[in-house]
Amino acid sequence: MIEFLKDLFDFMKERKKFWIAPIILILVLLGTLIVFTQSSALAPFIYTLF
Repeated sequence: MIEFLKDLFDFMKERKKFWIAPIILILVLLGTLIVFTQSSALAPFIYTLF
């Protein structure tokens, strides 16, 4: 996994594609939020945000 992240960062640095970083970050955060809400008692409160 660390090697993948290093390759991704090297790609962004070499090709000047830094606009991809916020998209990846938001997708990871939303994925983490979905996984967290499936097994949590906080799920009803988080769903009210959306």
